Amino acid sequence: MGAEKEYKQEQRATKEVDYVQVIESKSFKKLMHDRRKFIIPLTIFFLVFYFLLPILTSYTTFLNTPAIGDISWVWLFALAQFVMTWVLCTVYVKKAASFDKQADQIMKEMEQGGDSR
Repeated sequence: MGAEKEYKQEQRATKEVDYVQVIESKSFKKLMHDRRKFIIPLTIFFLVFYFLLPILTSYTTFLNTPAIGDISWVWLFALAQFVMTWVLCTVYVKKAASFDKQADQIMKEMEQGGDSR
């Protein structure tokens, strides 16, 4: 009961935020620009790297040549895709933390009545 009561008091204490004002603010536009600048190249790299394996195996024989002993390049490329996925996920999670900080800052500005247009 105590936690519910605190939650209701917290809700009343929070000032209403005008989300149209948030969307039009300079800070929000910068956040969206930063996100696009990060996500679009990352997505393009992922898609090219991901679809390169089936394209190369279908239309070339280069990946069938041995790389290390009996292990062909196709196995190394496929393994690299797993590594690439983990690396990109790690990079994204770390970068998303900075986007979250930017979003929190925007909300604080708006709750205080700030308009950074």
